[in-house]
Amino acid sequence: MGDSMSIVLQGSTSGSITLQEPAVAGTNTLTLPANTGTIITTASSAVVTPAMLTQPLTSGTAVASTSGTSIDFTSIPSWVKRITVIFSNVSTNGTSGILVRLGTSGGIVSTGYISTSVTLDSSGNSAGQTGTAGFNYYNDNASYAHYGSMTLSLVDSTNNIWVSNHVGRFSTTNMVSGGGGLTLSSVLTQVRITTVNGTNTFDAGSINIFYE
Repeated sequence: MGDSMSIVLQGSTSGSITLQEPAVAGTNTLTLPANTGTIITTASSAVVTPAMLTQPLTSGTAVASTSGTSIDFTSIPSWVKRITVIFSNVSTNGTSGILVRLGTSGGIVSTGYISTSVTLDSSGNSAGQTGTAGFNYYNDNASYAHYGSMTLSLVDSTNNIWVSNHVGRFSTTNMVSGGGGLTLSSVLTQVRITTVNGTNTFDAGSINIFYE
């Protein structure tokens, strides 16, 4: 039986960290992620995986949706598999539907989408919007205040196939939901929120994204 061995790392000003093998080690390999960053530790016995270290749930910076015809979130990391677009009290000055578009390093994609968004009120009345220019998020009235989210999920990383689903409300009696899909030509790097006609402007609320 070999002797116990530990590695002591001295702090630059005080203290130290000791790397100590367990009494019964078995035969295991601990592979560190090939990234620069801070290693996360846990007081429990749960395993901290490389994905936890390098690909956490990350919040973008909320953008006030109070002006302009589009809002972009750029520099999305290549490892991202899911993005959630969040709408808080979002409104526009017109009746054009809201669109969420995906983009690559080559630019924002405005064709090839499969998309449907439907609204339903408390009396059972419904209406829908479909299109191929982006992922539709139902809107047809400048007075609507949208609260909700759209989730974008990577189905196939080899072929860059994404699907969307969304749910929300825009008045005391109306909800909105729907989904769609898109195949990108390369890795996703950006997301744009705009309108179908491209000329209505945002005039209230804020929009943010989370990605993981």
